[in-house]
Amino acid sequence: MLTAVLGATGPALAQSAGEGFLFRPPSGAVAIRGGFDLARAGSDVFTFVTDELTVAKRDFSSASLAVDIAFTVTPRMQGVFTMGTTQSTIPSEFRNFIDNNDRPIQQTTMFHRVPLTGSLKTYLSDPGRTVGHFAWIPARYAPYVGGGGGVMWYRLHQEGDFIDFNTFKVFPDQFDSDGWAPTVHAFGGVDVSLSPRFAVTAEGRYQWARGPLSRDFSGFDRIDLSGFAVTSGITIRY
Repeated sequence: MLTAVLGATGPALAQSAGEGFLFRPPSGAVAIRGGFDLARAGSDVFTFVTDELTVAKRDFSSASLAVDIAFTVTPRMQGVFTMGTTQSTIPSEFRNFIDNNDRPIQQTTMFHRVPLTGSLKTYLSDPGRTVGHFAWIPARYAPYVGGGGGVMWYRLHQEGDFIDFNTFKVFPDQFDSDGWAPTVHAFGGVDVSLSPRFAVTAEGRYQWARGPLSRDFSGFDRIDLSGFAVTSGITIRY
């Protein structure tokens, strides 16, 4: 009698769970990625800073963090919204000048970027397969490519002691410029599945952007905000 009851209820329980996760392809995913962003720092404001101060262009590169929210468009394509952030803070001094007390003339430069972007992400092979009506099995490796665009908030800030090159007097001051700029990007990566719900993601992304500078940096061209980021992190499918 008990065997008969279990046999009757078992299929019913399986069917009631059929709409739950892992019994269908995922609707999307959330990923948290961290890594390093190599700033191109190609505009003249960076050239001026690196010529006059004890700063190298590589100093504007820094650790980065990004969060992706993806939703499935087709079995091999996702729409992705990404928010990222990267910031470098660089202490320095003038290369060729000291103050009247033979001390270095010191200042700090901060460079901050926050891209907000939308992308289309295409898997180069099936990211998973459905088995019957009750199971979705992810591929062990799922390589992808993609691209998109959006906007980037940025800030260049300097604070400390500086030189008036007309009088060669040293004075304390701060210079600040922030704003928004359009940006486009391309990327490629791979998801390595740990389970149907979890995967490790590794990605390389190049982002192009340039923006205007404020009157504090008058006389300079648009600031170069481009860079190449290499990141990895955890992806959670839902």
